[in-house]
Amino acid sequence: MAPSAIDPPSFSNLSPDVPRILIPEKLSPEGLALLSSSGFHLDIPPPGSLSPEDLAAKIGSYQALIVRSETKVTASLLSAGSKLKVVARAGVGVDNIDVKAATERGVIVVNSPSGNILAAAEHTIALLMATARNVPRGDTTLKQGKWERGKLVGVEVGGKTLGIVGLGKVGLKVARVASQGLGMTVIGLDPYASAEVAKAAGVSLVGSLDELLPQVDFLTAHTPLLASTLNLLGEEQFKKMKKTARVLNVARGGVYNEEALLKALDEGWIAGAGIDVFTQEPPKEGSIPLTLAQHPKVVSTPHLGASTVEAQENVSIDVCKQVVEILKGGLPTAAVNAPLILPEEYRRLQPFVKLVEKIGSLHTQHYANPNPKSTTTTTTTRRFELIYHGDLATITNTRPLFAALVKGLVTPISNTNINIVNATLIAKDRGIAIDEKHVSSHSSTYASAVTLRSISTTDNNDSDQIIEGYVSGNAVFISKLDRFAANFTPEGTLLILHNYDEPGKIGNVGMVLGRHGINITFMQVAGLNQEARRKVVDDGPVDDSGNGLKEALMILGVGGEVTKELIGELGRQEGILDVSVVRL
Repeated sequence: MAPSAIDPPSFSNLSPDVPRILIPEKLSPEGLALLSSSGFHLDIPPPGSLSPEDLAAKIGSYQALIVRSETKVTASLLSAGSKLKVVARAGVGVDNIDVKAATERGVIVVNSPSGNILAAAEHTIALLMATARNVPRGDTTLKQGKWERGKLVGVEVGGKTLGIVGLGKVGLKVARVASQGLGMTVIGLDPYASAEVAKAAGVSLVGSLDELLPQVDFLTAHTPLLASTLNLLGEEQFKKMKKTARVLNVARGGVYNEEALLKALDEGWIAGAGIDVFTQEPPKEGSIPLTLAQHPKVVSTPHLGASTVEAQENVSIDVCKQVVEILKGGLPTAAVNAPLILPEEYRRLQPFVKLVEKIGSLHTQHYANPNPKSTTTTTTTRRFELIYHGDLATITNTRPLFAALVKGLVTPISNTNINIVNATLIAKDRGIAIDEKHVSSHSSTYASAVTLRSISTTDNNDSDQIIEGYVSGNAVFISKLDRFAANFTPEGTLLILHNYDEPGKIGNVGMVLGRHGINITFMQVAGLNQEARRKVVDDGPVDDSGNGLKEALMILGVGGEVTKELIGELGRQEGILDVSVVRL
């Protein structure tokens, strides 16, 4: 599809409800077409036309940002992007994105870890052959009219030893090509590599760099740029290698210390290098990266590891699919800062995510009731147990449910963006302690159920606060609220009245609501459950005849403005113990 066919309309005509996506770098037409066909508004400025200041000024209007390697997604940019839900990197590495800051703000960071595997592996082999056979210098000098055949004698790679640091997907692909295609001996270093998988790829594992470096004729690194891999090879490591050895880097600039690599080449500690990535891209005049790129013993390319037509299409389509899924409320397949959830698991969890969020919000609004007459106001420190019953207990990855609970608990009192990415951080920062429990057996008649138990951590003998719910189809229901057996849908504005179960209560409440112009959309009386009814005479108040006064909850769905005056009048009615307003 031609780019003109997917240019976005003028922002003056945009619906505020339609997500906006900013794409400041070049993306394949296939990916852009996918986004456009999903109904989103795309803003595609000419690549390189936005300065960091321009980007920060614009980003506040967008729900998604798609970048490649040039755009720096900093903490300050993320702070300016108050509506951002996702930042997508059309590639593998995310070192140009502040993932920690994104996580704190609840912004999902996605990439395409498999879209350019073949391209990166093939480019590694290309540099290996080019450094071994002096291909670039031969090409350049011949085009200059020189015939320097005698100066460009190379080495064969068959029978030589290739060392690989990092046996991920790219590293293993390089290993297979080198061992099976080129007849090389391959040794690898990766503390998390499977011995069986490595053996199948023709790799013999070693335990340390000190063991690997003296053996190799060629060395390639395929690791992300982390604190543990930054400057992984310095002067000390280069001195341990053969003087005939050559190093390759199609991963990330900075894995090799560039200053040390220059010295190793100048001093003759190693014979050459093939470098595709640098700590500064493009390298600036007079910089060490540029000096390295121009070194006569270096074959250098301008970050071409993923620059094939096929790889660009693959990574573009991959990240665009994830952006579409996230903006439509789903989960990504390759989130850098969120756990992988299989599609079938997500489909099973989705209705329970809604239920758990409702339960959390119901808890905060019902138990943090500011009504002076309320007996349920929470003033003590509490911890939470989120208990999964029945079939739901068999799902091991319940991170979305944990996130839903944190969101439900916090959202009624804060406008913080909370999702699967930052829920754990938010809970920790707010001191919310949540234990998840899986109970396969359950007395409920429902196949799956969820219980939230709030437990006081003080010594004031506060009873546990309990909310239980279940899912039927895609509908969610609350089946228990403290001691009361219920069955209502947690939607809309609810009035929850705790009262003595005596004649006339419903009529009195109806009259009060009528005087205030409040319409009742549904009503349910939730009586004490069996265990609570047995304790009425022993623990509760009694009437004039010595009989225990039973209690009940009156749960009303209402339409209209619920005012403080209304709540006050309801609370003053005889036999009304507590009134809370819940908006779900």
